[in-house]
Amino acid sequence: MFSKSKINEPGPKAGENEVKPAASEKPAVPTPSAPPATPKAKPPASTLSSDLVIKGDIRSTGDIIVEGTVEGDIRAHQLTIGEGATVKGEVIGDDVVINGRIIGRLRGLKVRLTSSARVEGDIIHKTIAIESGAHFEGSVQRQDDPLAKGSRTPVAPAPKAAAKE
Repeated sequence: MFSKSKINEPGPKAGENEVKPAASEKPAVPTPSAPPATPKAKPPASTLSSDLVIKGDIRSTGDIIVEGTVEGDIRAHQLTIGEGATVKGEVIGDDVVINGRIIGRLRGLKVRLTSSARVEGDIIHKTIAIESGAHFEGSVQRQDDPLAKGSRTPVAPAPKAAAKE
């Protein structure tokens, strides 16, 4: 169907000491080289800067560093709340480090409140560390799987008003 032109190829010109493969030999076909098996590099953490205000939920399978204000729930693998940051909502992560302020529930496999942390809400954890100087107002509960969907306390639905006919 298509053939490769030998006009611009280096090497002997047509008819100059050309060696033709024998009829039983197949011409060498280049095999595509497989890329080397290297582990996938971990992407850098997403940083929400101090001048950023987000109203809504944030979900990531990666790492997040919050330096600004978030009004909504945050879920990430590794989550760091900076000293000047404020989160009003539920914070969920495998590894959570709080340096700033959280107003809401905190769920994590590994939770650390640093000396500058301010938490107003319940903490559900597998392991926890609270440094001297951290402010915490709420309850602490240990669970083997604090990230499980069932660990959130269900809220009773509001009663429905009777419809008038």
